[in-house]
Amino acid sequence: MLVARSIALFAVAAIFEIGGAWLVWQGVREHRGWIWAGAGVIALGLYGFFATLQPDAHFGRVLAAYGGVFVAGSIAWGMVADGYRPDRFDVAGALICLAGMAVIMYTPRGH
Repeated sequence: MLVARSIALFAVAAIFEIGGAWLVWQGVREHRGWIWAGAGVIALGLYGFFATLQPDAHFGRVLAAYGGVFVAGSIAWGMVADGYRPDRFDVAGALICLAGMAVIMYTPRGH
């Protein structure tokens, strides 16, 4: 049950962080305005909040593992929001990052 909760929290955090960064990008680089950028800043703050809810108490471990989720989630977000077409190396890299996340977060530890 803790793994399922952790995965759900990673997914929610990714939506807020990647979505927040995308909103800032749209507001500034695509000239959609400061309301978009401001909404992005709020979303980025919510990402930070959801990251703290992970069951593991080690900040470094959680943030390092989240990096894998961020990589794969960013590629998925680009596909949905911007029509980005990943190539096989993008997909392979994302899968490697997710495997690293699983090793960091969910490998049984002897302590």
